[in-house]
Amino acid sequence: MFTITSEFLVLAAVGFLAQLVDGGLGMAFGLITTTALLSLGIPPAPTSAAVHSAEVATTGASALSHLFHKNVDYRLLLTLGVPGVLGGILGAHVLSNIDGGTVRPFISAYLLVMGLFIVLKAAKSGPPKTDAKIGYAGLLGLVSGFLDAIGGAGWGPIATSTLLGSGHSPRKAIGSVNAAEFFVTLAVATTFFIELATAHVEHIAALIIGGLLAAPFGGYVARHVRPRALMAAIGVLVSALALYQLFETFG
Repeated sequence: MFTITSEFLVLAAVGFLAQLVDGGLGMAFGLITTTALLSLGIPPAPTSAAVHSAEVATTGASALSHLFHKNVDYRLLLTLGVPGVLGGILGAHVLSNIDGGTVRPFISAYLLVMGLFIVLKAAKSGPPKTDAKIGYAGLLGLVSGFLDAIGGAGWGPIATSTLLGSGHSPRKAIGSVNAAEFFVTLAVATTFFIELATAHVEHIAALIIGGLLAAPFGGYVARHVRPRALMAAIGVLVSALALYQLFETFG
């Protein structure tokens, strides 16, 4: 049982905003929610556990949607997904067994890099290429899964951006990454529950409720808001919050 507190309402609003952005861009739910939870003073391991638990619902719905619309390259899904699951489990295990205070500055720095990465991606111009080879996708999945579990975010920005930058068609790249993300997220969330033997139900419920309320508006955002403008705004927001956390840690 839990009560609706001001923190619960704040996290529900964060979940709403994150899902609204994710619906329009296909990424950034984990990035926004992780940054917000850390800003509220929640330790890194419970933060990543709550975010990934909430994402099981959102990524599951997203994966089904992409499967229905035939956006998934099954070979790419397997090549990314299997190493991604292994990397996610390893990352969750590492984060669960190190001191939260020690790792917090590194996670803040990682989020700052991811925020700047999104800003640069928003500024990058040029049409996508044709489909490319996927020989490196296994390593990409392993690294993306590990960093996603450690930092609480990063699977979408790293995996999708790398595939698009190397020449994969946007539809297949986004669909395959989103489908693989469900399995990676499920593995990470399960590992955290095993390692931590606890669940922050209030945080998870708030993020899920906010996300579900925003889900119907994702299509509107994707259609009416310019992706580059939205990406730039989110990149700046995440970078600013990460900088604030770093200054607070070392100040």
